[in-house]
Amino acid sequence: MNRLVLGAVAALLLAGIGLFWWQGRAEVEQGAPPPMPMPVETPDELPEADVSGLTGPAPPEATELTREQRRFFRYDRNRDLKITRREMLSTRTDAFRKLDTDGNNLLTFEEWAVTTVEKFEQADANDNQELTQAEFATTAPKPVKKKPTCSC
Repeated sequence: MNRLVLGAVAALLLAGIGLFWWQGRAEVEQGAPPPMPMPVETPDELPEADVSGLTGPAPPEATELTREQRRFFRYDRNRDLKITRREMLSTRTDAFRKLDTDGNNLLTFEEWAVTTVEKFEQADANDNQELTQAEFATTAPKPVKKKPTCSC
């Protein structure tokens, strides 16, 4: 027991001496004068290089993505070449929010049914509670308009 106490006291004493020595050394270095600045030579003229006849590397070729690759990258948000479940479902959130009328992040049958009934009533032009083929064709999703490509 005595050895343990004596060892602890000796360790604290050595740590204290080291701390005072370290602080004293820092004060000496802090009071030292700064080094003299080196004179900087400024050239009177800019250097010249003869670049005639030199060619740089060819610019990289941009590859055209296939339709399937473009579709894949619409879902792969972080471009790790893997589609997680969260990435797959992220494109459906806007449609879900439109159906979730009370905003509680739960889609009840009633919320879905109201939207479906409204769609049916809009398509039923003659209000006979039946859809003909022509009326049903109006319920198809509208085609996506392609953005005009810039021909700059």
